[in-house]
Formats: sequence, structure tokens, C-alpha cells
Amino acid sequence: GARMWMEEKIGSRINETRTEEALSTGASTVATACPFCMTMISDGITAKGKSETVKTKDVAEIVLEAVEAS
Repeated sequence: GARMWMEEKIGSRINETRTEEALSTGASTVATACPFCMTMISDGITAKGKSETVKTKDVAEIVLEAVEAS
């Protein structure tokens, strides 16, 4: 997550790698508890053109939704 402030000079960008891993699961929501990771994954999803079908949420949002639904 904190690598969001570093520009990759060689190799692949870590947010793109992690986004590809998440998208390969077929999940419609990617959850994280790290605000830096939230930004990196959200940017990766947008870059892959998947922002309409795949959402990024904080784990706390998912817990709140579950509590409100019960």
C-alpha cells in the first residue's frame, strides 16, 4: 500500500499486478483494510476498464452492510 508514493522504474507496477490477481478470481468486490491499498487497487481497476463491474470497499464498509442487513 505505501508503495503508492513510489514510481516503478523497472518491471511491472505493483497495483496492476495485485489488480490482475484480484480480477482473476471473478470477484465483483475487492476488500481491503488499508487506505493506501484502496487507492492503488481502485486505480488499477479503473486502468483495466473494470470500474463499472468491480468495486473496491473497505472491510469496515462490508461489516457495516452486514450489520445493517441483520
